[in-house]
Amino acid sequence: MKISAMSLSTSYLDISPDVQHALNHGQPVVALESTIISHGMPYPQNVATALQVEAEVRAHGAVPATIAILDGRLQAGLSQEQIEVLGRGGREVVKVSRRDLPFVVAAGATGATTVASTMIIAAMAGIRVFATGGIGGVHRDAQQTFDISADLQELARTPVAVVCAGAKSILDLRLTLEYLETHGVPVVGYQTRALPAFFTRDSGFAVDYQLDSASAIAHVLHVKWAMALGGGVVIANPIPQEFAMPRAVIDQAIEQALSDAKAQAIAGKESTPFLLARVCELTGGDSLASNIQLVLNNARLASAIATELQALSST
Repeated sequence: MKISAMSLSTSYLDISPDVQHALNHGQPVVALESTIISHGMPYPQNVATALQVEAEVRAHGAVPATIAILDGRLQAGLSQEQIEVLGRGGREVVKVSRRDLPFVVAAGATGATTVASTMIIAAMAGIRVFATGGIGGVHRDAQQTFDISADLQELARTPVAVVCAGAKSILDLRLTLEYLETHGVPVVGYQTRALPAFFTRDSGFAVDYQLDSASAIAHVLHVKWAMALGGGVVIANPIPQEFAMPRAVIDQAIEQALSDAKAQAIAGKESTPFLLARVCELTGGDSLASNIQLVLNNARLASAIATELQALSST
């Protein structure tokens, strides 16, 4: 008997009972990443935020599926105890992108998933909508360093919609948009023509398309995948106005953080956690408060999109 590639991949996957029940019964599911727990915030705020985001998804009619790797098993849906393990582990937990997945699984290790690896595991589980803070992208000075997040390639190949507050503002946003365009990844602005820049609502760059409702976004996703056009979609959802940071303040903090990273020779997958933590220090914690609010905002929109997409898939 021939075994499919999907059957082989899912043999390494554990889906929590509540997520499996939702998938079996046509209920909307929203994937959530775990790097934000281990690397994005300090303990215990990271655990509290993760549980708060899950509660927000449930409150808006969907089932949360926080994704990670525990003891060599891919996990779609975590218990509170498992989230606590990742939160307490912090940066000692391995940060896992596509290239790292087979090594962490083969070693029976525990890892926190980036946007890229969360998309992969979500797709294996049959989850099509994912809420996060911001995607990775082309780093500043990438012309010399070639430092480009694996998130962008994953968006080009894996059919999962990523609801985010744009790309992280520590990145080169112009080149990030160019890279996504080259690889056929649409960037949709939710009720905006401007690409949000994580902590701020307007980066000064435009999105490809503006759509003003969850149903309109779900319809485009449904059509895209029904036409066998692979890959994902970036759904850029601006941080609520009351939680947005002044652009001058955040830009100054980012420039200082970038200078510090360069002085300390911090690069690769360690750069984003370092920069976000340094920006948090420089803004007196204001950026962390904004980060939490934008993730909650994205969870609400992702839940609405997942609900609409499930309704289309059931017809």
